[in-house]
Amino acid sequence: MTLDLLPLSIRDKYEVHEWRHACAILKHDFPNEWNDIISVLDNFTLNKSDIVQAGGRKSPISNKIDNYLYDLGWIEKSFDTKILIDDLAHETPTHKIDCLKNRVALEIEWNNKDPFFDRDLNNFRLLFELGAISVGVIITRCSELQLLFNTLGKGHSFGSSTTHMNKLLPRIAGGGGGGCPILVFGISDRLYLEDM
Repeated sequence: MTLDLLPLSIRDKYEVHEWRHACAILKHDFPNEWNDIISVLDNFTLNKSDIVQAGGRKSPISNKIDNYLYDLGWIEKSFDTKILIDDLAHETPTHKIDCLKNRVALEIEWNNKDPFFDRDLNNFRLLFELGAISVGVIITRCSELQLLFNTLGKGHSFGSSTTHMNKLLPRIAGGGGGGCPILVFGISDRLYLEDM
C-alpha cells in the first residue's frame, strides 16, 4: 500500500483505505487533483451545527465538500455512454458523479442508504473500463461516529443501513469496483468541532 504518500495530517484525522495503488496514481499522474483532495480534507471540520441541522436533499457536510471542490474546478458530471451492437446503439447512461476533474471521480456518501455504495462502485467500474476515469475516490463517515450521533441525540438519523465505512469495505473487497483504483476516506471524530 502507498498510504504513506498521504500527509500525516490526513492519516491522523481520517480512516483511509486504498486499492490498486490509487494513492500513487493520484499523486504522480494527477498531482493537481491530488492536491485538491488533500486541501479539502485538510480544511474540513465536522461541525456540531452541521450534524444537528435537519437534512434536505443534500446534507450540509456533503455540500461543504462539494462546494470546496467546485470552487477548484471540479464538476458534477454524468456520461452519455452507449453500446453498439452491429448498427444498433443501446443507451447505457451512467449515474452522475458528485465531483469530477481530469479523470478523477469523487463521491461523497455521508448519510445515504447503503445501496448507494453499490451504485458508486459499479459506476467507477464501468467508467474505468470505458477509459473515462482513472481513479475513484469515496469520502464517507467512519462507522464509529454513530457513538457521537447518539450523544448528540441524532442517532436515529444515522443508522446501520446508511452509508458508513463498515458498509463500504466489504463491497470493495468483494470486487464491486472491478479493476478501478479506489481511495476511501472515512470522516472520524478527530475532525469534530463543538461550534455551538
